[in-house]
Amino acid sequence: MANTSSRMLRLLSLLQTHRYWPGAELSDRLEVSARTLRRDIDRLRDLGYDVDAVRGVSGGYQLRAGSTLPPLLLEDEEAVAIAVGLRTAAASAVDGAEQSLQALTKVVGLMPPRLRRRMDALQSATVAAPSYGPTVDAMTLTTIAAGCRDDETLRFGYTAREGEATQRHVEPHRLVSLSRRWYLVAYDRVRQDWRSFRVDRMSTPELTGTRYRPRELPAADALAFVQAGIKQMPQAYDVHIRFAAPADVVERAVGRWATVTPDPDDAEASYFRMSTDWLGWPILGITAVEADFTVLSPPELAEQVRSLAARLSTSR
Repeated sequence: MANTSSRMLRLLSLLQTHRYWPGAELSDRLEVSARTLRRDIDRLRDLGYDVDAVRGVSGGYQLRAGSTLPPLLLEDEEAVAIAVGLRTAAASAVDGAEQSLQALTKVVGLMPPRLRRRMDALQSATVAAPSYGPTVDAMTLTTIAAGCRDDETLRFGYTAREGEATQRHVEPHRLVSLSRRWYLVAYDRVRQDWRSFRVDRMSTPELTGTRYRPRELPAADALAFVQAGIKQMPQAYDVHIRFAAPADVVERAVGRWATVTPDPDDAEASYFRMSTDWLGWPILGITAVEADFTVLSPPELAEQVRSLAARLSTSR
């Protein structure tokens, strides 16, 4: 069972969809008893949230439409966590960075001086790396996330890798952020199979209001599903590198990007493999592993590495 603070946030996020929630369903979602749920509802009312209740066996709860929502009181750690998240979002590859900065300004403005000093220290000590991935609309992400959270089907237009435009009707499962891109893992109702969709290729996503029973994902998790799909796509380059470092060392540095396997003839060496359309990714991987290496393929990567090494050796 989650602690009271996180459970209240979860309850509030469910009610703010303004749909009617049967009491039994809310209890299952929050993994609490009906009695605990009633106490939590009373706490929200004490904070000023106008929650309607229907009594009886089939009773439930709904946040009254048009209610003005008061700010939720946060613990110090929660306020800082929200501010850090907004600061990160403002520097990410998501359209809507301006809104993130506006929200961040409001959150920091409501903080007591001791917390503002912590946020000022974080800002002065942090340098944000530029994002080179395609940007996505923040409202698109929140619409998709709501579908994942509430088990609600989603419709959207999609432009495939080859340029074909289609309309999709899916059961959204999870959003995945990988290599500066966002992906949606979902069950496609028309094709009757699991798919991953690049969010920057989606258009006008809309929630349908239709609920679904979650299916079992045919993978360890959503990240593994996306990675497996990427590996099956035809790419311009098949990258193969040998590192003079054990597989576990290389795995910790670049395992999110590629497949790392031990060298069967040398326990102190390992192989790195990935398929990509851009040789900048394996170059980033090479720099992340502090070990000698040999580029086995492709020759274009070996040439780029030699050229980069020559420039670095002559730089002042």
